[in-house]
Amino acid sequence: MTIERGLRGMAGTFVLLSLSLGHWVSPYWYLFTAFVGLNLLQSSFTNWCPAMWILGKCGLKSSEPTAREGSTMRAT
Repeated sequence: MTIERGLRGMAGTFVLLSLSLGHWVSPYWYLFTAFVGLNLLQSSFTNWCPAMWILGKCGLKSSEPTAREGSTMRAT
């Protein structure tokens, strides 16, 4: 599994969980849904979010080549 797939799975789980909790426990849980959405929005512009960092520390690899790998791969 890659960081990107893990991030989408984590975000989807958190959204569904917080929507359920907002419906059955307290409407304040909808704020968590908004937080997840805002975090996904900012990560689309910055290409970084805390969950990606955590998933990377857990051993998941990115599907995109890093800057270091990209600089060594040159077309001939």
